[in-house]
Amino acid sequence: MFLEIHNLKKSYGDGESRTEVLRGIDFSVAKGEICVLLGPSGSGKSTLLNIIGGIDDADEGYISIEGEKTADMNEKTLTKYRRKHLGYVFQMYNLIPNLNVKENVEVGAYLSDKALDIDDLLKTLGLYEHRHKLPNQLSGGQQQRTAIGRAIVKNPDILLCDEPTGALDYNTSKEILKLIQEVNQKYGNTVIMVTHNDAIKNMADRVIKLRDGQIRKNYVNETKISAEDLDW
Repeated sequence: MFLEIHNLKKSYGDGESRTEVLRGIDFSVAKGEICVLLGPSGSGKSTLLNIIGGIDDADEGYISIEGEKTADMNEKTLTKYRRKHLGYVFQMYNLIPNLNVKENVEVGAYLSDKALDIDDLLKTLGLYEHRHKLPNQLSGGQQQRTAIGRAIVKNPDILLCDEPTGALDYNTSKEILKLIQEVNQKYGNTVIMVTHNDAIKNMADRVIKLRDGQIRKNYVNETKISAEDLDW
């Protein structure tokens, strides 16, 4: 398997205030799949995403990408791993306010030795005609598209999306989900997407349902639909 998560455990605090956030998480994801991590607030899904992304450390268990275990990496190697393998899309766009759309995307390109063609990507994202605008001249959906562009221009193996539609309205959310699906199909990146929105699971290849730090369901979606057909 391309991505393997084995017996992942994570807790915070000590003594009576100790809280178990992840309680032995096991699953794997094939290359090119869209995997949705679904669960309510406090289920552990964002902590799990942060550990996959090398932002946080597990107490036990490991993450393996094509046989490389993050737990075996020193800080320098882990930084290289993040640059080589991962692209991040967050609920808040975190764009650089004094850079225009194209320049914000270029920031991601500088981190890669296999970057995609920026103009071609901007056209895919529907941003080419907005490429000279600053973030404060864009709608929320356009800002999120720019954030996706910055993440995907690196041509990462894995695109990590943490509630990417959380700050968006219904129609814009569907546009962004459709874009993530199109990016996955065009560039072949594996997508790991955290959400509390149950409807989004219907566009996934694999669904992982979490509750109280444990996997309650892990299944391949046999009835996958297009993001534009989602409804909630």
